[in-house]
Amino acid sequence: MNRLAWIPTFLFVFAVPLFLVTASVAWAFNDPGVYNRGFQKYRISLTSGITEEDLRQVGGEIRHYFNSTDEPLLVNTQVYGEERELFNQREVQHMRDVKRLVWWVYAAAIVSGIYLLAATAWGVAVYRRGFLDVLAQRVIRGVALMVVLVVVVGAFAMTGFDALFLRFHRVAFTNDLWQLDPRTDYLLIIFPQGFWFDATMRVAALTVAGAVALTLGAGGHLLWRRKTGRGTVQ
Repeated sequence: MNRLAWIPTFLFVFAVPLFLVTASVAWAFNDPGVYNRGFQKYRISLTSGITEEDLRQVGGEIRHYFNSTDEPLLVNTQVYGEERELFNQREVQHMRDVKRLVWWVYAAAIVSGIYLLAATAWGVAVYRRGFLDVLAQRVIRGVALMVVLVVVVGAFAMTGFDALFLRFHRVAFTNDLWQLDPRTDYLLIIFPQGFWFDATMRVAALTVAGAVALTLGAGGHLLWRRKTGRGTVQ
């Protein structure tokens, strides 16, 4: 049994960054501010012919689509004053793939979050206060793993976001529906690459904020235990 004792620690350490990242991604996909700030920053109203009010409505309909079973994505709005269906068939099919990916992100966030809560509850129920030292150490290890991942991805994003963005699409999607025309396809017109860079930085900021909060809690507990001499971390 001792040979398997490392498994709970490994799963917990892995679940920490998984939850922090996927929860941050889920938050960003559902945050109206991410959409609206991007629309304003990149002057999408001017480049698309869609008013800012209508762009906010478009963003809301996309978020609703991600969180519903409705198919296909149908968004009607005024473009240069004329009512039209915004996305063509290729874009609609690609958004179905994006929605599937978003749901995988939701699932990963839910499963990892439930596991972290269940593992914590089980440890406290069995070992009482003595489990807090082990919990704090696992949290810090998980945060350390996350920091390594964020630094690596962040370095690629800052020095070559175009290549990183392209590689992500090639890995995440099994077809070429994501290869759209920025001159005519509104998914690229209203969501330019700069929008996705900003969204990625937003996800990184949320992830780091969560990591800092966990580090302060876990680190503070360990420092208090060491200072008072009430135990050592296993």
